[in-house]
Amino acid sequence: MKTRTIFTVMGVQVQLTQTGVVGTAVLWLLFTLLAWWLLPLSVGATVVMGVLFTLLHWLGEWLHQMGHALAARRVGYPMQRIRTWYALAAGLYPKDEPPLPAETHIRRALGGPAMSLFLSVVGAVLVGVLRPLGGILYYLAAFFALENFFVFFLGAFLPLGFTDGSTLLYWWPKRGQSSVSSEE
Repeated sequence: MKTRTIFTVMGVQVQLTQTGVVGTAVLWLLFTLLAWWLLPLSVGATVVMGVLFTLLHWLGEWLHQMGHALAARRVGYPMQRIRTWYALAAGLYPKDEPPLPAETHIRRALGGPAMSLFLSVVGAVLVGVLRPLGGILYYLAAFFALENFFVFFLGAFLPLGFTDGSTLLYWWPKRGQSSVSSEE
């Protein structure tokens, strides 16, 4: 799989994969169709809304991963990369990381959902402010608040094998034990 680093922030490389490009195109199409079906906008405006919803999706995903990166930095075992895959991304840690206590893995896992919950609240405040005005900015704020809450906050806790919920289920019973090898 080809991977390209598109930027680095706080020492964390953000990488785009071929599947990330495909996922972005699918998201744009899906969000455009949803905007056309649900919003009272012209065809051209729905295409633009599809692009803007896709950009907001990736902003929410990137900030979720940066929440993990900030938590990882605070516990002293930082994240190296954020890599896209289809419509999501994953935080990658050094392969040569020493065995870490469960509490470290748990704190790093909770950093993303904490950031997403914060973003949901910010989005909800914007929805409240923009509601009387309506229009495109209101729709964008509503999308941002809802997606960050349902996909990146609540969805992160689903135990799907690749989510924060799976990490928490694995490490929670190991709390209080001496350092154990990383399965993150």
